[in-house]
Amino acid sequence: MGTRVFRNTAVAPAEQPQTFSGAVRKLGGSVDLPLLLIMVATLTFGLIMVFSASPDFSLYHHGDPWYIFLRQVLWVFMGTVVAYVLSRIDYHYWRTLILPIMFGTLALLVAVLLVGDERLGSIRGLIEGSIQPSELAKVATVIYLAVWLHSKREQFHDITWGLLPMAVILGMIGGLIYLQPDLSATATVFLLGGLLFFLAGGDLRQILFLFVVALVVGVLVVQVSPTGRDRMGSYLNGIQNPLEASYHVRRSLEAIVKGGWFGVGIGRADTKYLGLPLAATDSIFAVIAEELGILGALGTILLYAGIVWRGIRIAAKAPDVLGNLLATGLTFWLATEAAINILVMVGLMPFAGNALPFISAGGSSMTVSLMAIGILLNVSRQEKPLTAQSERREYGAVLDMRGRNRRRSLSRISRS
Repeated sequence: MGTRVFRNTAVAPAEQPQTFSGAVRKLGGSVDLPLLLIMVATLTFGLIMVFSASPDFSLYHHGDPWYIFLRQVLWVFMGTVVAYVLSRIDYHYWRTLILPIMFGTLALLVAVLLVGDERLGSIRGLIEGSIQPSELAKVATVIYLAVWLHSKREQFHDITWGLLPMAVILGMIGGLIYLQPDLSATATVFLLGGLLFFLAGGDLRQILFLFVVALVVGVLVVQVSPTGRDRMGSYLNGIQNPLEASYHVRRSLEAIVKGGWFGVGIGRADTKYLGLPLAATDSIFAVIAEELGILGALGTILLYAGIVWRGIRIAAKAPDVLGNLLATGLTFWLATEAAINILVMVGLMPFAGNALPFISAGGSSMTVSLMAIGILLNVSRQEKPLTAQSERREYGAVLDMRGRNRRRSLSRISRS
């Protein structure tokens, strides 16, 4: 009798078919305010740092010192609009929408290889590099895998329905990105796939097998790829002696050393004028460290820690497995992007061309990062109410009365 009462709580809405008009309806809950405030602070800080880091590069390449900053303002505005729209669309509607989005993403990845623009030895962008499909592929992969794993969660223990189909999905996306070549984006896609497979309840043996295969393939890729060998060699030399690290890392470390604890002040850094590559994009963390010091760099890391904190909380309170997978995957992806950029700049990871989310100049990175925030805010709108949470706990207690759930048994009536 008790089971019949609690089985119908907080789950049914997630399984009902969605129409687009119903998906855009006004949701009853409110967005996660702390996450919203953290994002406002991060975007504002990012614009200030792009304004400081970009004039010289912008003047040299575009003939206008304001060019990159003004474009960044435009991208922030457009990304914010996208985030707002996605925060209003019920995330369950992604089950209908994600398939055409994934096909479109694969088509863009193929188009990059056919007609893309070559820059710095890689072919990653379309329309003079302003659109990078590999950035869209990361967030599309998270959404697609969350939807797919949620629909197949009862069949994970069968390798033909679990590991093999997921390997095909990741292989198609990762293979197209690797051909650009973009090793860090490829590794990120596979890492996200493994995490989501684990969170969805995948078999531990399959996960360990996937990890071993990924490790072996990674070693082979590094040995075969000239880019991989060069970056790994520079990284190992830099670990032994920072003076033998790659030119990019040496200039980044120089900026960090100049900044000291408190920095030289916003706009007063000189490394960005004296050879620091891509100061407004990939290397903007080094500019932050020089102008605001180690304390400013730690403050930047705390902003990302705040995003992770709120993302994990939203995932924990999601009304169903799909919301949990989406929130966890997107949060982990943003954290991974930030961690890779920061670790590369301080010489603790082989070089990768990852942008610093919400701060680095760039339209593709900014737009897809804010897309992720919009989806997180939508999941937060649909947090399961406290009554549903307590009912789930009570339901677990009812099932536990005979001690068959690997939990502690209920207290007897005679106990206080």
